[in-house]
Amino acid sequence: MDAELARRIASHPKYQELKSKRSSFGWWLTAAMMVVYYGFILLVAFDKQFLAQRLGDGVMTLGIPIGFGVIVFTIVITAIYVQRANKTYDDLADEVAKAVLK
Repeated sequence: MDAELARRIASHPKYQELKSKRSSFGWWLTAAMMVVYYGFILLVAFDKQFLAQRLGDGVMTLGIPIGFGVIVFTIVITAIYVQRANKTYDDLADEVAKAVLK
């Protein structure tokens, strides 16, 4: 990439807005994922009896749906990020490209 083009992109106010919004939202999603994932790992490490509780008369324990919930949570926050990227971040990126590539 041309150094002058990179400088113009980096100094554009809409690029700064894009970078700020994307970083802020990404860190919130990262924090949420860390809480859910490490919360599950801490349960496995320190409260095995809680996760080993049987659900009904079968062989399923409480740990299975909670573990499945961690996986579903990951998919949901990925979908949330993709939706935000498609609606907000792509529009800002297009504005930057139109302004800088004139």
